[in-house]
Amino acid sequence: MSLVDQQNAIGVFDSGVGGISTLRTLTRMLPHEDFIFYGDSANAPYGEKSASRVYDLTRAAVDHLREHHVKAVVIACNTATSAAKPELMKLYTDLPFLGIEPATKQAVDSGKKNILVMATPLTLSLDKFHQQEERFGSSANIYPLPCPRLAELIEKGPAGLPEIRSYLKGLLSSARKSWKQPLDAAVLGCTHYPFISDIIAEQLGSSVELFTGYEGLGRNLKRQLANHGLLRAAGSSHGASHTQSVEFMSSKNTADELALYRRLFEYGFSD
Repeated sequence: MSLVDQQNAIGVFDSGVGGISTLRTLTRMLPHEDFIFYGDSANAPYGEKSASRVYDLTRAAVDHLREHHVKAVVIACNTATSAAKPELMKLYTDLPFLGIEPATKQAVDSGKKNILVMATPLTLSLDKFHQQEERFGSSANIYPLPCPRLAELIEKGPAGLPEIRSYLKGLLSSARKSWKQPLDAAVLGCTHYPFISDIIAEQLGSSVELFTGYEGLGRNLKRQLANHGLLRAAGSSHGASHTQSVEFMSSKNTADELALYRRLFEYGFSD
C-alpha cells in the first residue's frame, strides 16, 4: 500500500450528531490519524425508519465519504450498522469497514447480571440484537428498552437538555416495573446516548455501570488498518511531526449545524 493511501483520512459516519461521541474516542486512541466525519442530520434520526430506508441512506453516506478517498469507514451508528453493514461490506471490498453495536457482550464479560440495553426501536427489532439476546440470555437478564425520540432530542444539542431530562424520567420510571432485579449495567446502544451519560447515570444510580463499546471499536480499527498496511505511524508524514486533522461534513449543510458538530466534538454537552 502506498504512502499516499496511508495518509488518507478515516471516514466516520452517523445518522446525525451521535457518532461524534464515538469520534472523540477514536481520535484519542489513534492520534496520528486524520478523520472525516459525516453526519446525516437532514435525515436523522434513523431509529424509527424502515431497515431498507436506513440501508439506502447509509449507502449514500458511504459513497459520499468514498468520494473524499477515505482509507477506512466506521459506521458510528448502531442502527445503520445492524441494517446496512453486512451488505455494504460485500459491496465495497476495497477498504476496511467497521461498525458499532450494543456492547452487551462487554457488559456480560464484565460479570454483570442485570443489563439494560437502551437503543432505538429499529436496532432492538433487528436480528443482530435478537442474536445477542439469545447468546447472552442464559448468563444475564437482558432488558431491552426502546427509546423513541431520544436521538431526535439529542440532535438539538445542549438546548434539548430540559426536554431530555423529562423524557428519560418518564421512560425509566415506566421501564423499572419490568426489571426482575436491580440493574448493575446499562448498555448505551445508540451513539447519541453517551452525550447524556451523566443524566442517564444520575437517573439509574451510581451502582449501574454504563457501557458503550467504543474502546473495543478503536482497538479493532487500529488492528484492521495495520492488517491492510494503512496504519499511519508517528512522524510518518514525510518524516515530519503530524498534527491530527478532523473535518466535519453534514447533509444539513449549514454553518450552525457544523458549528454544533465542532462544539460537541470539543466539549460534549457541557455548557
